[in-house]
Amino acid sequence: MSKEDSILISQLADPKTRREAFAVVVRQYSERLYWHIRRIVVTHDDADDVLQNTFMKAWGALDDFHGTSQISTWLYRIAVNESLDHLRRNKNKISSDADITVANRLTADDYFDGDSAAALLQEAIETLPDVQRTVFTLRYYDEMKYSDMSDVLGTSEGALKASYHIAVKKISQYVLNHRTNITSKD
Repeated sequence: MSKEDSILISQLADPKTRREAFAVVVRQYSERLYWHIRRIVVTHDDADDVLQNTFMKAWGALDDFHGTSQISTWLYRIAVNESLDHLRRNKNKISSDADITVANRLTADDYFDGDSAAALLQEAIETLPDVQRTVFTLRYYDEMKYSDMSDVLGTSEGALKASYHIAVKKISQYVLNHRTNITSKD
């Protein structure tokens, strides 16, 4: 654990310095957590909501955080759980509207600045089961080490490696099928 993390953890534990220290945590981790959450929940508005819930939950759990893990690990764990909860809550709402694909939702988002390939990748990722999607996102986008993912997700490194490789195969197959379907329509 870094010296900076140790100092911040001490400040978070002290009621006199807690607010100021938590403001530092929010400033330090907001952008990273936002993009991690965004890759899981897809849209900007949903990511903003989940990020806010993540920090609210972290604030409420400060008394239970004893500094045995890094602040980033603790926050990622909360963010992953909040993201997965959000997906579960909205799964029926999204799947009941079959005409709105992930790519359509993503490209309709005012904050999306990608192209059709990025939308296709996100659509492929969306087809993954929640755990595989989370593992893929942590590894591919966040370049998180399997040992750190193990701390965040509470799963063995071997299981995480297997989940990642299965996710990559499924995404590759999805993209290949999509391209095949486009070619066969021409």
